Amino acid sequence: MKERLEALRKEALEQLQGVADAAVLNDLRVQYLGKKGQLTEILRGMGSLSAEERPVIGQVGNDVRAAIEAVIAEKQEGFDRAATAHRLQAETIDVTLPGKAVSMGSVHPLTKVTQEIEDIFIGMGYTVAEGPEVETDFFNFEALNLPKNHPARDMQDSFYITDEILLRTQTSPVQIRTMKAMNGKTPVKVICPGRVYRRDDDDATHSFMFHQIEGLVIGPNIRMSDLKGTLLQFVQEMYGPQMQIRLRPSFFPFTEPSAEVDVTCAQCGGSGCRMCKHTGWIEILGCGMVHPKVLEHGGYDPAEVTGFAFGMGVERIALLKYGIDDIRHFYANDTKFLSQFAKM
Repeated sequence: MKERLEALRKEALEQLQGVADAAVLNDLRVQYLGKKGQLTEILRGMGSLSAEERPVIGQVGNDVRAAIEAVIAEKQEGFDRAATAHRLQAETIDVTLPGKAVSMGSVHPLTKVTQEIEDIFIGMGYTVAEGPEVETDFFNFEALNLPKNHPARDMQDSFYITDEILLRTQTSPVQIRTMKAMNGKTPVKVICPGRVYRRDDDDATHSFMFHQIEGLVIGPNIRMSDLKGTLLQFVQEMYGPQMQIRLRPSFFPFTEPSAEVDVTCAQCGGSGCRMCKHTGWIEILGCGMVHPKVLEHGGYDPAEVTGFAFGMGVERIALLKYGIDDIRHFYANDTKFLSQFAKM
């Protein structure tokens, strides 16, 4: 048996010396050292040996296994080094090649326009006020001279959560909250930006969620002429010094008198085109003198103070500013569309 083990050692080492492939190396390992390999097959015959021979043959068997395993390990290490070197060569990075450009985001056009509007009014001495988007019926309607069952509520089809809680349909509730917080003090001079919600079908000019900015000024001797001058300055700073405005009589429950404000059509400069329906004007916002009942709800005496208010849709301001024809572009998350505003 000892002679068979020595012959196996010699045969295995000769075979392993000529191995040039990791797969062949593994096959030889199984052939000689596996559970059904040649070494195991020889050692199964130890049961027929005498007690004195078994330790000797066992030691020889261990020596043969160790010798074969040492050569296999050495060969495998060589194959691993070669594979690593080949992979490193294949994956070499040319650091002199130009890098890939990183795509940078930009401020959303609605955010950009909101910030521009805020900057203009802050420059005129206004402060920015904010309020909750989930509002009470009192602040959203009743305090704005829209009692329950008032027909004007139909103009603002609302998302009600309960009979008294709803998603605000306008940012006007912030005006009432500001007046109450001022506790009758003047002057009040705020703008109120934020999201508002109305049950509306999405189309080129409407959305169930949009952005508004409303303004409120309260103090002694506030007049309609102050309102017109404020809006003219805003329009000229937003669109250019050549722009003009006109006020048309209108109706809003929370202002009296009320007006719609038109601005010179930027497309034709007022000469008339398809965009302005050949009138030379485009409607931009609503405004008016604060209704006495609204002043009372806010804690002010209409006999002592007056005020004006205005409200504009940010999307509409942006449509006119950038010449966009569909409000849905703002919400489509189209990076090709949004990237146009990165350098504006």
